[in-house]
Amino acid sequence: MANTPQAKKRIRRNERRAAINGARVSRIRTYVKKVELSLTTGDKDAAQAALKAAQPEIAKGVAHGVMHKNTAARKFARLTKAVAALG
Repeated sequence: MANTPQAKKRIRRNERRAAINGARVSRIRTYVKKVELSLTTGDKDAAQAALKAAQPEIAKGVAHGVMHKNTAARKFARLTKAVAALG
């Protein structure tokens, strides 16, 4: 257990940051799921709109450090490829 004031503060800070980061990751997942849902329904216009909305969210995740840049690039590529295949 933490005894020093710094260690106690660090624990409090880590809990707050974990909550914020968890919310960010959840938000990214939601946007990606919207793209995947429109892909399964086969609606290309909705898929393109959802992809356009998801890309900045994924990029923000990279900027805030909750997602690795290569993971984001892979998600971009796979989702874009899937949307293009609907045509």
